[in-house]
Amino acid sequence: MRKDKAKAFDLRRQNKSYSEISQLLKIPKGTLAGWFRDEKWSQVIRDKLGSLQSLAYPKKLAAVKKANKERWARNYEIYRNSGKKDFDKLKDNPTFLAGVMLYWGEGDKNPRYSKVKLANTEPLMIRLFYIFLKDVVEVSPEKIYIWLLLYPDLEDKMQKNFWSRATGVPLSQFKKSIYIKGKHPKRRLSYGVCNIFVQSRELKEKMMTWIDLYQRTLIN
Repeated sequence: MRKDKAKAFDLRRQNKSYSEISQLLKIPKGTLAGWFRDEKWSQVIRDKLGSLQSLAYPKKLAAVKKANKERWARNYEIYRNSGKKDFDKLKDNPTFLAGVMLYWGEGDKNPRYSKVKLANTEPLMIRLFYIFLKDVVEVSPEKIYIWLLLYPDLEDKMQKNFWSRATGVPLSQFKKSIYIKGKHPKRRLSYGVCNIFVQSRELKEKMMTWIDLYQRTLIN
């Protein structure tokens, strides 16, 4: 038996993992796997090491979650700082201010969600917010979507055609509509409720920053 193989077997019997043995002896893990494949005692060690790793998993998971939380916190701060710079550049643009005001009044401001979503029954409001997203904030049109909330007596295709014409959003950007199920299927809004949205944590942080800065501007 070659000397490094004998040493590898000795280390394995000391409950060393393939990674540890490979690092110590500079032997590829694939070679080690071949050496130990038919060794029953090595399989017992493998199972033991696997169990120990499983016991340590909650700690590793907590460490990963903590690292991710810290990383996202740094990203959020970068997004907010970028939003402040954007506000200084765009605060004299009436369409920008109109979009911020619309979102302040009608948008989803829940910080738990990364979706920038505005719902309304007024087509002109949806159209204005679409222009705000596409032309002012420069969101790619392919990332802007719409879904409709409809009562049962409203025909899906007809409503989508109406909202597409009224807002300028292509039909290709419409998601599946959701129908309201209730005791009053005839009690409805003429064209349903239109929800326009963009999935973006960066834009969500910026929107909340812009609302805060605009509030301060009004107060001061």
